[in-house]
Amino acid sequence: MTGNELREKFLSFFAGKGHTIVHSSSLVPVNDPTLLFTNAGMVQFKDVFLGLDRRPFKRATTAQKCVRAGGKHNDLDTVGRTARHHTFFEMLGNFSFGDYFKREAISYAWEFLTRILELPPERLWITVYKEDDEAYRLWQEVAGVPAERIVRMGEKDNFWAMGDTGPCGPCSEIIYDRGPEHACSSNPCALGACDCDRWLEIWNLVFMQYERDAGGNLTPLPRPSIDTGMGLERMASILQGVDSNFDTDLLQPLIKAMEGLSGRAYDRGEAGFPFRVIADHARACTFLIADGVLPGNEGRSYVLRRILRRAARFGKALGVEEPFLYRLVDTVVNIMGQAYPEVAEQQEYIARVIRQEEERFHETLNDGMRVLNGIMEQAGREGRDTISGHEAFTLYDTYGFPVDLTEEIAGEKGFKVDRAGFEEAMAAQRERARAAREDIKAFEFAMAFAGNLDDIGGTEFTGYERLEDTGKVLALIRQSERVPYLDEGESGYVVLDRTPCYPEGGGQVGDQGSLAWPGGEARVQDTRRLPGGKIVHQVAVTAGKLAAGQEVKLMVDRERRLATARNHTATHLLHRALKNVLGEHANQAGSLVTPERLRFDFTHFAPLTEEELKAIEKEVNARVLAGLPVTTLETSLREAKAMGAMALFGEKYGERVRVVKMGDYSLELCGGTHLRSTSEVGLFRLTSESSIGAGVRRVEAVTGAAALDLISREYQELASVAGLLKVPPFQVAGRVQQLLEKGKEMEREIARLRNQLATYTVKDLLNQVREVAGVPVLQARVDITDSEALRELADKVRDKMGSGVVVLGSQHDGRVNFVAMVSKDLVKRGVHAGNLLREVARIAAGGGGGRADMAQAGGKDPSKLDQALAYSLKVVAQQVR
Repeated sequence: MTGNELREKFLSFFAGKGHTIVHSSSLVPVNDPTLLFTNAGMVQFKDVFLGLDRRPFKRATTAQKCVRAGGKHNDLDTVGRTARHHTFFEMLGNFSFGDYFKREAISYAWEFLTRILELPPERLWITVYKEDDEAYRLWQEVAGVPAERIVRMGEKDNFWAMGDTGPCGPCSEIIYDRGPEHACSSNPCALGACDCDRWLEIWNLVFMQYERDAGGNLTPLPRPSIDTGMGLERMASILQGVDSNFDTDLLQPLIKAMEGLSGRAYDRGEAGFPFRVIADHARACTFLIADGVLPGNEGRSYVLRRILRRAARFGKALGVEEPFLYRLVDTVVNIMGQAYPEVAEQQEYIARVIRQEEERFHETLNDGMRVLNGIMEQAGREGRDTISGHEAFTLYDTYGFPVDLTEEIAGEKGFKVDRAGFEEAMAAQRERARAAREDIKAFEFAMAFAGNLDDIGGTEFTGYERLEDTGKVLALIRQSERVPYLDEGESGYVVLDRTPCYPEGGGQVGDQGSLAWPGGEARVQDTRRLPGGKIVHQVAVTAGKLAAGQEVKLMVDRERRLATARNHTATHLLHRALKNVLGEHANQAGSLVTPERLRFDFTHFAPLTEEELKAIEKEVNARVLAGLPVTTLETSLREAKAMGAMALFGEKYGERVRVVKMGDYSLELCGGTHLRSTSEVGLFRLTSESSIGAGVRRVEAVTGAAALDLISREYQELASVAGLLKVPPFQVAGRVQQLLEKGKEMEREIARLRNQLATYTVKDLLNQVREVAGVPVLQARVDITDSEALRELADKVRDKMGSGVVVLGSQHDGRVNFVAMVSKDLVKRGVHAGNLLREVARIAAGGGGGRADMAQAGGKDPSKLDQALAYSLKVVAQQVR
């Protein structure tokens, strides 16, 4: 049975048992900053298990793409060394949200394994939590598993928890006995007594039946649930009769492709390690990029960069010196493109991103390896076994070496890396991680309210049709605690049964406005969305008392909403214009829509030229002037995609979606607020373009009155410059060009005169050379204010002298500059410019410092300068050997 057939059989089996087939979620968890990547099938249902979200089904089944690399779950260093571990893998799962429980979960699993897959029952063993008597009994009752093949195990192996607190419960693992030929040398080689290749875990059934509080106390859940996970690759290895996941049809074509690229044959032993790493990493890179992750220096982007560069390094180990990983994207798509159409749709783009990163890495790898080898050689000479944090940071910052790669290469040569020192050197760059911390705050904000609002329903949003409405106060929150009222002068959060206020989402900021009721009023400072369809308003009560159950009138800040809608509508026009001008690969990678401006991040590989920026701005404004009607419709997600609607990065869509259409020009899935016609945008003006990471660009823009204000300010600035130049505004560029050319001519003339003056000065200075202890020495005071010019003059004098010492000093604006030059033959005799300078500066100002041949000292007394220069003769005499 092929891997693809196994996946379909699993999903079809559970669909026949009343489960809804849910498509795999993104590898980037939506609205969950606690996870780096989706690492299990239950991640997309986490809010459902926590009671924060509801779905229109109680049973679900998925084939979930997962990544375990970085963060708490990290198998990166194990990949290729074992037969089972991967950075990217697929997890098959079935889920019950308060519907069926242990009996049915055990029955379904046993039926699928023994009847559908026809695995021999005698090869299947079971582990249960040591205190779970119910599961122990059910495996015998329902599946007929003999008691001697059911092993009780401890909490570490057979008790699952979502976190330190929250839903948890015992789990039961199904183990496949691969036979005594795979046994280890332990006596006995038995499940629970050893952890060898004989006992292969293939399926884990988690029985979520408790809630754990901060004190560790367990309380039974009112609606126990089921979460299971089966590794597709592991099961495929059993069905295909092979010893390793890498020998299945899910990975073997990648190894074959690598054999062709390297000209080497694959070895299933240690020599095949690079092949296995590359095959695994090719899948991880392909799927991560398809889900919007791009190589970079932080977070998920850093993990992708490390995976990609690690694969590139193992390619070099196989003798492949050119970029090659991008060529494997076709093979990944051939294997998995039907099950995951997102990789097939972006095949060319994914390959381009990988190739660009490979080329960048190849440019720096050789230099970085040379530097690292030099560092290790130096450390060896010094008797060190550790690469310093500063050295590791230099490799990272200058040569693009991830510190993990430095650790890996250094470890092969017996060296450690001072990771703490590296982290200290990285501290300044990590300031950019503040945004991630803000995301976590938003998540914690939602979690803080979740337990307080279980008894109320969702909020009806009416803001598409109106900016004023009435609603009933369902709940009031003050400092995360539910309260019966908010008094005058107090701030808190309000949940209503209906609201016209748009909650922050899809890049658009939340609405502001006001609440009013008889005898009271409050300011709405922000509006946000909570799981479960609830909308919460952050308010400050300015008069009266706001009580639960009260009817209130809500009024959205009309001008602020309109300005935000201008920018949101313009964002859709911009997205389409970017694709038309740059290519269809220019996909959204993030956005921010506020009343003041819009920001749009998109995938592209080079800075935008002036011509491209003009073309984009022109196209958007053309659609503004065209007055395209802006219409919306609700439909199913499947129908929307069939219509060609673009989905936005990072958004979580349900089965019913809202489509925003702008004439025949733009069609996107979007829940934001918009104008009735593109003409209401008024004017669109780009304000900046920049890079925010490898392959991701950012543009910012303004619309309407803000765009007019920007143009006005730009014109005023232009008029001011024109006034200074005494030309009309439209002749400023020509006049500035004339001045620049004149300035260059003057610089050339100054350089010519300086060289001429230096020639005369050198001749004059050579007449002042004297002999000290048999050494020609020139010490002189010169009238030169520029330190670089002082150095150039000293160079010329030394060259003319051939052998000798030059000490020159100058004084300007209360500062004294010294330069010292010593010919190579005199260095061998003990005369050193650095020592000479320190002594001279000390005499001039009581101290000094600087480069080895230049020192500065304070002082306005000319006699001090002369005294210091004279002292240089004594220093030279002392140094000569």
